[in-house]
Amino acid sequence: MMRIDRTKRDRACSDTGRRRMVIMRRTVTRIVFCLAALVILSGCAGKVKYPNYYTLNLPAPPDPPAGENAHAILAIREFRAPTYLRQGAIVYKTSPEQIGFYAYDRWATDPRDFVTNAIIERVRASGAFAHVQAYGGSRDVDYVLSGRLEKLEELDYQGSVKVQVAISAQMTSVATGATVWNNSVSEVGEVDKRDVPTVVSEMNRTMQRAIEKLLSPIPADVATGLTSAKRH
Repeated sequence: MMRIDRTKRDRACSDTGRRRMVIMRRTVTRIVFCLAALVILSGCAGKVKYPNYYTLNLPAPPDPPAGENAHAILAIREFRAPTYLRQGAIVYKTSPEQIGFYAYDRWATDPRDFVTNAIIERVRASGAFAHVQAYGGSRDVDYVLSGRLEKLEELDYQGSVKVQVAISAQMTSVATGATVWNNSVSEVGEVDKRDVPTVVSEMNRTMQRAIEKLLSPIPADVATGLTSAKRH
């Protein structure tokens, strides 16, 4: 009987030992998997890609000349733009109908703000008006200029890379409500290297040409305030 009991105890101890070994092996395996997962996650975290931000940087306009014949006051509204140009991402087109967005390349400021401020600075620098200001709702002005940024995008079709900038604007007399001037331009620039910094640089040059052409034909009677003077 004693031998039988001893054998049973030995078998029980052996089974217990095997179970402990199995549990230990499972525990070690889990620890190894957890450590491997942490290594993988830390490696992925090290490869997080952050957005690149860009802005257009036009040359500063010259100081305005002495405008002895300028009497009109002009207010400029914030330019409008299509919804897809207001989402922050730099836009490209792979066909005339298909619009794409760079996932990690974005505008640092709203393009509408940039265009509006550039127009204000350049009209002010022209000396064509006695005073140029951002529109604030006041009717104590002679004219209101409003406009729209139609296009600011990269074109990736027809075998080359280009950029396109299109802007339209119109000026309205506050006294009569009539449109006294309007203009629209569309400029295309060639990109010699296909990367985003080069594309933005060409957008900058193309935007400068577009704004210069947009503002070049303001009529003399509007600029000197003769049209508004007729109402006094």
